[in-house]
Amino acid sequence: MSDLRALVVDDEPDLRELLDMTLTRMGLEVDTAEDLSAARRLLSEGGNYAFCLTDMRLPDGNGLSLIKEVARDHPELPIAMITAYGKVDDAVTALKYGAFDFVSKPVDLEVLRNMVRTALKLRSEEDENGEARLPREREREPAPVQSATAGTPRAENLLQQRLVGRSQAMDQVRRTINKLARSQAPVLISGESGTGKELAAQLIHDLGPRADRPFVAVNCGAIPSELMESEFFGHMKGSFTGADADKEGLFQSATGGTLFLDEVADLPLNMQVKLLRVIQEKTVRPIGGRQEIKIDVRILSASHKTLKPLVESGDFRNDLYYRLNVIELPMPSLRERRGDIRLLAEHFLKVIGEQWGEPPRKLNTAAMDTLQNHRFSGNVRELVNILQRAVTMCEGDEITVEDLDIEQSVLDEDNIEVSPPEDRSLDDYMEDIERRILEKALVEAKYNKTEAARQLGISFRSLRYKLKKYDID
Repeated sequence: MSDLRALVVDDEPDLRELLDMTLTRMGLEVDTAEDLSAARRLLSEGGNYAFCLTDMRLPDGNGLSLIKEVARDHPELPIAMITAYGKVDDAVTALKYGAFDFVSKPVDLEVLRNMVRTALKLRSEEDENGEARLPREREREPAPVQSATAGTPRAENLLQQRLVGRSQAMDQVRRTINKLARSQAPVLISGESGTGKELAAQLIHDLGPRADRPFVAVNCGAIPSELMESEFFGHMKGSFTGADADKEGLFQSATGGTLFLDEVADLPLNMQVKLLRVIQEKTVRPIGGRQEIKIDVRILSASHKTLKPLVESGDFRNDLYYRLNVIELPMPSLRERRGDIRLLAEHFLKVIGEQWGEPPRKLNTAAMDTLQNHRFSGNVRELVNILQRAVTMCEGDEITVEDLDIEQSVLDEDNIEVSPPEDRSLDDYMEDIERRILEKALVEAKYNKTEAARQLGISFRSLRYKLKKYDID
């Protein structure tokens, strides 16, 4: 029998009773409130609730107000929203305000139970070793796999170990991941190639309540368009030529866990429509199947492309964009965290030595200076490749500039790389600098041209002319 308590806030007596019965059968003690004022009173009386569920429309206000108050005053309390059927905007708003998750009317009790089980893992009791222990449901509940939980010292250690760096940018990433791990909101992880977007997604999963369930990653750009529906949703035997057996799709494989959609910008429009429906309905239908299959999956996505311009050009659906980008996690480029290059290099040289069964090499002063002045268009992934090659080429214990085998470049104070003129004219040289300044300003302004023009101190019309001149889209 569990001592955990839940608070249900709804003005419909029949629904309150149904929710009360369902949660009670799961081993929870349940308090109910019919409006905001009653809910606030119960919360202020120190109910120490493990879970809260509130309706959107209440007699004395909006459930969003309660969500904001809980996020502010009781950040450890997972609160979920009941929304009207088809009200996707309400659900997205609730998630942005700090809701753990949402469920639509009419309430599917299986979906509700899955959501509650996941939420309870966030409020699990800590034993003397800091290991999470969950209450047993009256019906059934397998013992969970032990894992670090967001916000605990173990989680902090895991973040420090896997996200190497002491820069302010990486401190912000770690804080954001810790917060995101406590939610079920969809997250869009943005950033250049090689910045660690999949690593961030894996950490959000590993530190969250779904850590004991699968983490399934898929590169959307690597699946042929004609196979996408089968890969994502599965198919039934005989549904098309070559379908010799039933096949489980990626959504079914990730049930209870996390599905990470890498390079989501590469999804064709027809697949974007189907993905949106699955996210909204929380069901999939395999090719050739007659029934919808319920899914319980958290969606994380990533792209090295900025999605907003693709939305504006019609290449990415606006409704899917806002459904995936409930919360954005930007991953900084290595150029934005140059102070971390030394730590990263030392870390990866140690890892390479362990993997290859050799003593770790060290970089001499000139080699380290060269790395710190390199532009790293491939970011951390490029750094790892350079170091692997250098270890292979190195004949002693110390890596030299020659072992690195990277082109020397000049970096100005704004970290804009330019090559010496050599056989180029001065005009070409200056245009190269101007192009890079424009591109940098656009990235920093998140491709908002008005903001980029303001940062550069030029008019919007002048910026538009320059972008056209250099064919910058």
